Amino acid sequence: MNLFEPFTIPYMQRALVEVLVLGALAGAVGVLVVLRRLAFVGDALTHTVFPGIVIAHLLGRSILLGALAFGVLTAVLLTVLGGHRRVGNDAALAILLTSFFSLGVVLISRTRGFTADLTVFLFGRVLAIDRTDLVQTLAVAVVAAIVLAVLHKELVLRAFDPEAAAAMGYRTGRLDLALNLLIALVVVAAVEAVGTVLVIALIVVPAAAARLLTDRVGAMTALACLLGAAGGWLGLAVSYEVSVDHDLRLAAGATIVVVLVGLFGLAAAVAPLRRRRGRARVPAGAQAKVGAR
Repeated sequence: MNLFEPFTIPYMQRALVEVLVLGALAGAVGVLVVLRRLAFVGDALTHTVFPGIVIAHLLGRSILLGALAFGVLTAVLLTVLGGHRRVGNDAALAILLTSFFSLGVVLISRTRGFTADLTVFLFGRVLAIDRTDLVQTLAVAVVAAIVLAVLHKELVLRAFDPEAAAAMGYRTGRLDLALNLLIALVVVAAVEAVGTVLVIALIVVPAAAARLLTDRVGAMTALACLLGAAGGWLGLAVSYEVSVDHDLRLAAGATIVVVLVGLFGLAAAVAPLRRRRGRARVPAGAQAKVGAR
């Protein structure tokens, strides 16, 4: 199997650039999602952008802009409702996810052949990405990367010690809103390529794998970006080679997710070895003190 030959074809080249950008961006944001244990927030956002995609499709407008409008709306509503002491994050997520996703399904069910449209929106069409889609994804990725670079230190502090962040004068509510908007931007950027269902795998799986392999946030971020991009490349190559050479049709987006989960399994297998090597480097006296605590 040649993992480079498929990318001599123009549409595979565009798909490769798309998944490399999305893999790196989702990996960087995914580290914050994993550290804050916000995987369900990401999952909710992948569903709440659905009505925006459907409305844009029905009106013949940009799907990315439709998803962006509902992604921003979700991030704002989630921050406001989740901060209300009588509602809370769990209830806010459940309300927004079910209501927005149901609205999207109701709207798309009014069209002819809605089953095919629903499949495209849910699972994406990475091999049909054109230059315009690619430019839009790059623009959203640049905005998200700038926000992440500017607020990274504050967002990491908020993840590990929210009380200290508040005591230092940071407005944690605004930091929560910024992170929700970042997640929404990743979802919007990825929705056309891998769909609203599979994008959560791009956000969570590489970051969770990186979390198993290192405790340092900087290394975790770099590793999550690398794993996300590698999963995209390998998934595309395997999907193409198996479909063309062995006549076994594999959906590109789903294959990418399967490869990412395989990388997570590899990280889970290697992680105990890393922990044993780490303990071996600690002096015996220090280990005894730790064990006595």
